[in-house]
Amino acid sequence: MEEVAISVLVSSLNPQGRESARDTVYRALRHDILHLILKPGTKMSEQEVSERFEVSRTPVREVFMCLMQDGLVEIYPQRGTYVSLINLEYLEEGRYVRELVETAVISEAAGRLSEDDLFRLETTLAAQEISCRNKDYLRMLALDDHFHATIFRACGRARTWEAVSQLSHDFYRARVLRLSHDFNWDTIVRQHYAIFEGLRKGDKEQVARVVREHLRMAIMDRERLRKEFPDYFVQP
Repeated sequence: MEEVAISVLVSSLNPQGRESARDTVYRALRHDILHLILKPGTKMSEQEVSERFEVSRTPVREVFMCLMQDGLVEIYPQRGTYVSLINLEYLEEGRYVRELVETAVISEAAGRLSEDDLFRLETTLAAQEISCRNKDYLRMLALDDHFHATIFRACGRARTWEAVSQLSHDFYRARVLRLSHDFNWDTIVRQHYAIFEGLRKGDKEQVARVVREHLRMAIMDRERLRKEFPDYFVQP
């Protein structure tokens, strides 16, 4: 559901809802940074971005400023604009906020979801199993977020999901990195099935416990990822 959050942000840049050149560039660059197509530390050239999207440099400069406010790029006078490194403190902050909020939301959802909501979750789980077999990490990541966002939306908390996502950029990039280099996703799918069963049965304690375990996987992985990809992370 990352694309949903991006669409909301684009709309805020352009209240009329018509996508301008700036909106198009923002959407594309934000997607590329979050999915590590533009890797942490990469220098970004106004000229190259301008040529890629066939726009003037003015909207590119505006987009760079928006991305800096998102924490996704750093702008250094006289040196240039760089994709920000993944900050472990920001990663943990994003995970912490998401755990607090999601534990509350998912406990609220337990036993209250409609048959249609449960069907959507079950369909997403089936698609995740296919992604696992195909080792399609981008699809797996999208389905992971879709699973959680579906629960938020079912509780009338769609805006809450968008706000939490906005605070979780480094958490998201670390997840992309993990999923793209470690294809042992059985634990993720197993946890999602446990969440689904807890929601279906109305077991608030089970869903809260499994969500905490699910989100705390990032804590176990973060030091390993930092050592394997030192150029991607802010070093202590």
